[in-house]
Amino acid sequence: MRILLYGDSITSMGRQPEAGIGEIWNYGSGYPFVIQSELTKDNPIEHQVINRGVGGNRIVDLYARIKSDVWNLKPDVLSILIGINDIWHEIGSQNGVELDRFEKVYDMLIEDTLKVLPNLKIVLLEPFVLKGAATEEKYEQFLIVKEYAKVVKKLAEKYNAYFIPLQDEFNKRAEKYGEHIYLYDGVHTNVAGATLIGNKWVDFFKKNIEAK
Repeated sequence: MRILLYGDSITSMGRQPEAGIGEIWNYGSGYPFVIQSELTKDNPIEHQVINRGVGGNRIVDLYARIKSDVWNLKPDVLSILIGINDIWHEIGSQNGVELDRFEKVYDMLIEDTLKVLPNLKIVLLEPFVLKGAATEEKYEQFLIVKEYAKVVKKLAEKYNAYFIPLQDEFNKRAEKYGEHIYLYDGVHTNVAGATLIGNKWVDFFKKNIEAK
């Protein structure tokens, strides 16, 4: 089964774009590496994970490269994590993607993708944020991520896609161990954060997609 992980720097986490599919440098140091590792424990050839995260991406950037990075690769499963840059870029440089336009473009991305790949299984991950070096000063503004998360869940329901919540789990773990243990700047994952996402994704995949 071909699984494509699509998103921004949280997905990329230093992957090398020139790396071939299946090469270790394709996975970066984030949750895609955890997913590939977990899925190869029992059978190293049953599933093929492809990382197509690009740092700084917003939903409009995902749509712009959807043909080359998703459609042309014909995955069986498409997993998307996007949203925090749509907020962050607006706070920092007024170049984000407002909530209504975020929904419109995300909706279009899913609709168009299902026209090209009608049998595709889609997994939408909830965008998240914690207090950290990149977020603490304007943390109240970052909390609009909750509204973006509602949009993602709404689109999952509309298209009968899968939705994986993450924010509550991050909040609970961060309260116990500290925000920086999971997200080193409030946005990007440390090892614990990548492991949290990766393990949650794999558990969900095995129960809801692979088992069917």
